[in-house]
Amino acid sequence: MGPGATALGALLLLLGQDPWVLPHPQCLDYKPPFQPPQPLAFCPEYSAFGCCDGRRDAELSARFQVLGSFLDPAGLQSCGHFLRDLVCQECSPYAAHLYDAEDVSSPVRALPGLCPAYCTAFWLRCRSVLSLLTEDPASLALEGDRARFCGALELGDPTYCYPAVLDSTALSQGLGRVREGARGCLQLCLREVANGLRNPVAMAHAGDGSHRFFVAEQRGCIWVFLANGSRAARPFLDLRAVVLTSPWAGDERGFLGLAFHPRFRATRTFYVYYSAHAGPHETIRVSQFRVSAHDPNTADPRSERILLEVLEPASNHNGGQLLFGADELLYIFTGDGGRAGDPFGAFGNAQNKSSLLGKVLRIDVEPEADGPPYRIPPNNPFVGEPGAQPEVYAYGVRNMWRCSVDRGDPASGAGRGRIFCGDVGQNKYEEVDVIVPGANYGWRAKEGFACYDQALCANASLDDVPPIFAYSHELGRSVTGGYVYRGCHSPNLHGLYIFGDFMSGRLMSLREEAGSGRWHYKELCMGQGQTCAFPGLLNHHVPHIISFAEDEAGELYFLATAIASAAVPAGILYRIVDPSRYLLSPPLPAGPGRFMGKATGWHPTTSPAPNLHLPHRTLPPPATPHPPRRAAGHHPRKRGPRRRLGAKGPARQLPPGTVRLVHRGAAPGRGRLEILVGGQWGTVCDDQFDGRAAAVVCRQLGYERALRVARRAEFGQGAALPILLDDVRCQGSERSLLECRSAPPGQHDCAHSEDVGVVCGDPERQGRPRGSRGAHGL
Repeated sequence: MGPGATALGALLLLLGQDPWVLPHPQCLDYKPPFQPPQPLAFCPEYSAFGCCDGRRDAELSARFQVLGSFLDPAGLQSCGHFLRDLVCQECSPYAAHLYDAEDVSSPVRALPGLCPAYCTAFWLRCRSVLSLLTEDPASLALEGDRARFCGALELGDPTYCYPAVLDSTALSQGLGRVREGARGCLQLCLREVANGLRNPVAMAHAGDGSHRFFVAEQRGCIWVFLANGSRAARPFLDLRAVVLTSPWAGDERGFLGLAFHPRFRATRTFYVYYSAHAGPHETIRVSQFRVSAHDPNTADPRSERILLEVLEPASNHNGGQLLFGADELLYIFTGDGGRAGDPFGAFGNAQNKSSLLGKVLRIDVEPEADGPPYRIPPNNPFVGEPGAQPEVYAYGVRNMWRCSVDRGDPASGAGRGRIFCGDVGQNKYEEVDVIVPGANYGWRAKEGFACYDQALCANASLDDVPPIFAYSHELGRSVTGGYVYRGCHSPNLHGLYIFGDFMSGRLMSLREEAGSGRWHYKELCMGQGQTCAFPGLLNHHVPHIISFAEDEAGELYFLATAIASAAVPAGILYRIVDPSRYLLSPPLPAGPGRFMGKATGWHPTTSPAPNLHLPHRTLPPPATPHPPRRAAGHHPRKRGPRRRLGAKGPARQLPPGTVRLVHRGAAPGRGRLEILVGGQWGTVCDDQFDGRAAAVVCRQLGYERALRVARRAEFGQGAALPILLDDVRCQGSERSLLECRSAPPGQHDCAHSEDVGVVCGDPERQGRPRGSRGAHGL
């Protein structure tokens, strides 16, 4: 074990954490667990927090009844509890780990991972029921050998295996808790987007229409997440060999900033900001990279072109923000050089315009041929001033951590191009600033609105620009700048500047008073009661808020971690959700008041929310179960199910994922694709929808093959229906589109002009489906 691993182990022991057990709840559909609206009847141990609502609980109960019908009464009494236990693990808040679903490189288990003692008891008493739970020949072949049997079923992690995971205080403590906020705060919910990140410091998008986003870790890795939410197997860029950081909590050095060129489609360039060694010295480095000519999801590590390097006199206050303004120029935000109180020189680096530290810099990254790596914009405010660095755009900043450009009001354009920054304070105040050219933001003379250096503060020539907001260390001790929300999904948040605090984990907002320029504070808090009690939503987050981000559509995210170390995969990416506009809400009365603009969340009824889970990938019982093999010895005797022919009952309910092809006058087997999700029919976008997805649809409808995909609403627009699926990507073997990867149901970045259609057929049968399934794929 190397010194790095030893240091990591020591760090985690100091923090009271097992280095290899970093608990993280997650469901089989890769969404976070939740509290079901009503207690579960079949799997009650997961009523407080888990991955099943009442509908899924009833489905598992029905599955258990089918499995139990193969056992005689003695066998059911002996083995029924094993069957129930195994079936119910789909509801565990750690289902993704139990079924090994978190590792995208390996197939999902058919059965949950078991603890050794439990597996041995299962094998001794009930191993013959394995054939009820899986049809995999390789698994069934292990039935007679205990060592091989349990070797396949046991989970190597003694903390997460079943049933130990139920008894672990460390894993169960605090799950589903509601974090109380200030009275009158604006209640929000969260959706977990990604996890297992190592101090995620930045998220950015390329603005190229791909709807990908890129997440940078402090250690030097950038990961690309595709539009369907999946993460590429290899890093987009790996700079760990040159990035200067350590595994110790609180190290401010590392990979710190990422920005894509505003004309990325044409230039294929992006820019990074990181700490590095320059001989015996530490520096901050700003570099340009290019995307690989062969793979849009991989950067060319050999393409680095260093634009700027600045010597750092200390290891803290390294700044780290990069962004392109509305003027398409690159803005660079540096820290004051570190230590405490900016002790460098007579009045510090931040007030010294001959230093690049403690500044906002602005450069033009479109160099002339054979010229310097960047140009100075001629209208930079200090061009030509004796002694001033021409790159300086603004000064007097301490350590601006996370800045953003306002997209502006989508209707009027008001506010477009404003740059907001959070500037971390010394020991009393944190502040939020709006950046203007030539401004002095006061440090080290002032901290927030208050004087820090009394002599400098009394200097009549200071002429500083005050922050738009400052708060004391009673609210938090390290501001994390955010964004003005300009997205579409959460109109209650429109125009709010949303930011947070790294140390306190507090989410906050500012709203501008029209006409006066004054900003009013409003605390944000996690939804209380049942506000966030929906599948896929959370009402809590890990404490350390590192950064905020926007996606291409303007929706707002933040990155946070449970342990502030670049070595620990405890970071999570959350999307902020306004619960009053949550798409999975129970049906509300029609009328103009359905979605009110009032900034308060509505409370759902106690009836179960519509089940829009992606189906779990464990093997369900076959429609007509195969009789399992008999085993020698005192194992339960099995019998076949009784069939009641001609029995009458209620009409069959169409299951989620049912599809139909809608057309007018077209031949059978072709038309606009519509899918049933959450009890309603809707359309599917053609983004990423290919022949493999079409094959899933056609097979579901009883056709032998898919002949082609019809794009751009070839079979008409389903304008009267909601768009339910987007970015669908299938392997081709799935049983329905809900088993494929896609954006969450109801979330899309497309219009009905992109409604996809499918043409199915079998040349020998002239387009008619096999059998008698009909047009609904049942």
